[in-house]
Amino acid sequence: MSPARPPEGAHSRLAGQGQGPKGAPVSPPGHPKGECRKAQPEASPLSGPDALLSTARAWLAAGRPAMEVQVLVAKGSVPRGPGTRMLVSADAVAGTIGGGHLELKAIAHARELLAAGQTAAQERHYPLGPALGQCCGGALSLRTQPLDAAALADWPRESPLFTLQLYGAGHVGRAIARLLEGLNCSVQWIDEREAEFPAGPSAAHIQRVCVEPVQAEVALAPAQAFYLVLTHSHDLDMAITEAILRRGDFAYLGLIGSATKRARFLRRFADRGVAPDVLARITCPIGVPGIPGKEPEVIAVAAVAQLLQAAGKPAAR
Repeated sequence: MSPARPPEGAHSRLAGQGQGPKGAPVSPPGHPKGECRKAQPEASPLSGPDALLSTARAWLAAGRPAMEVQVLVAKGSVPRGPGTRMLVSADAVAGTIGGGHLELKAIAHARELLAAGQTAAQERHYPLGPALGQCCGGALSLRTQPLDAAALADWPRESPLFTLQLYGAGHVGRAIARLLEGLNCSVQWIDEREAEFPAGPSAAHIQRVCVEPVQAEVALAPAQAFYLVLTHSHDLDMAITEAILRRGDFAYLGLIGSATKRARFLRRFADRGVAPDVLARITCPIGVPGIPGKEPEVIAVAAVAQLLQAAGKPAAR
């Protein structure tokens, strides 16, 4: 019997498809040959971690006069660190340098320079004390300059906090993906069921992957990747998790489920020869402890907080 064709509009992505001799495509191990589906909904250029940079480009392209306010130096306790940027036009503000009276003064100063046609950068030092009505106790220096091509060229390109393979586009997967929209991370969101993905677009840094078998995607992740496994099937959860454990070079592996599910999975993996020290690195249940509730949105908040905690730890050797 010939293999079933994917439904109309479905997609065996052949994700990470490599190049064979003379540029011929090579499917990763375990991937069936399939047909590309329609592209995922176009992401908004003004969403995600690069939203401010996208706004800067849009304003510059439209000829909208604006000033860029940047934190140059920060000492002590301050609301935002060096490199933080904010854009100020005559009638709009994009981004934030931390809010409060400091930000209001910075906006007012930027608009004064804008109205005066100032073309040179100006720097000001601000102690964050009683004079500003802020008791942070630190101090920072701000540079205010026109938003132009040179300023845009100096815009930093930050590395993502983590690279995540998110398995499952059910209720919890969708809630997690929504929270990841505004974070500086790189996400492959993987499910074999195209219809489970939302109709609307995700941010540009969240790539939707509809492929079967999904566990073959594990081989395509970089070393020290993060993984969240929360599919609709315990058998599929097991297959994906085992593939990750066999790799062993993961920085974080979260598996949705109860303590009972954890015990059952660990027992089966141990029977299959997975080393105890590798098994000990599975996080199940997922999410930072102490947050009650089983609603998808609650689980998502706890899970994303745990990802951020893991991102702040030194990489395992």
